[in-house]
Amino acid sequence: MFKAFTLGIEEEYMVMDPTTRELRSHEQKIVEQAHKVIRDQVKAEFHQAVVEVGTQICANIHEAREDVALLRRTITQIAGDLGFSIGASGTHPFSKWEKQMITDHPRYFEIVNEMQDAARSNLIFGLHVHVGMENREMALHIANSVRYFLPHIFALSTNSPFWEGRNTGFKSFRTKVFDKFPRTGIPDYFASIEEYDNYIKLLVKTNCIDNAKKVWWDLRVHPFFNTVEFRICDVPLTIDDTITLAALFQAVCAKIYKLRMQNLNFIIYNRALVNENKWRASRYGIDGNLIDFGKEMEVNTRSLIYELLDFIDDVVDDLGSRDVIRATGHILENGTGADRQLKVYEETKDLVAVTDYIHRQFLQNC
Repeated sequence: MFKAFTLGIEEEYMVMDPTTRELRSHEQKIVEQAHKVIRDQVKAEFHQAVVEVGTQICANIHEAREDVALLRRTITQIAGDLGFSIGASGTHPFSKWEKQMITDHPRYFEIVNEMQDAARSNLIFGLHVHVGMENREMALHIANSVRYFLPHIFALSTNSPFWEGRNTGFKSFRTKVFDKFPRTGIPDYFASIEEYDNYIKLLVKTNCIDNAKKVWWDLRVHPFFNTVEFRICDVPLTIDDTITLAALFQAVCAKIYKLRMQNLNFIIYNRALVNENKWRASRYGIDGNLIDFGKEMEVNTRSLIYELLDFIDDVVDDLGSRDVIRATGHILENGTGADRQLKVYEETKDLVAVTDYIHRQFLQNC
């Protein structure tokens, strides 16, 4: 029933100087060397201190874990041989965007020309999860429904409490940085794939965008592949967190699909309401309250996440992901990446120690 729900995972990594721990341009050397080993699974990003990797199309969450582990090990080995260190955090604890170099590519220069400092300061690191769909019509139906769950899973991913040497007070400041871009955040509801396509055509016709990939929502029907792409999460510290989040995204898609096959549907909530929960998740992570729109009341975020786990319980065995989904409990008990970074800072009062911790966590259980 769920064979169409394949997985693809993209992660963005920090390239750092092992002595100063500052972000450092690798002049595409890591990408060039990695191309020889993992070919097109690695690419340069906007800033030269960023490396992006992506898995192959994976049939299940266990294949995805093997691929992500291989990518993390490969990039670490190559970077180390070239004199760099690698880490995964939604923002670097103290490096300043003003000092970072832009990758020499016409597409990136075009973005800088249009967006100026909004682009230059976009020194952030995210996780993208693609879940395969049988067709674009089903992809849009599922995207409309799963918007409600984005803040719940996002709260589990929060991993960017620091920005340019400051404790921001947010568990995910990365999302606040990215908010400066147009066409970001929770997407609107679209009644049909034709309505969505007409929206994209209008943006292209009026020179807002030149292609649909410049729609940077937290969730989108991918313009070229039959996937729903989840883009809301900070890149996690560890592979365990990455795989848990990917499994949750896959499971909520499968659950909405199962309801559709039974002529049932999940309630569609207004974008503005979902945005309220997203803000709370970015500020407090799993330690605050989200709004239960059905009950019209605030509810402890952890409680709502446990409700989410109950909601998807009848699909995880068919997906083969129960053991991975179970690890959600570890995040709820031990804290998100942001919580763990903040704990190190509270103990040391040293952002270099936080950066070292991020680096040490990168290959944990890989």
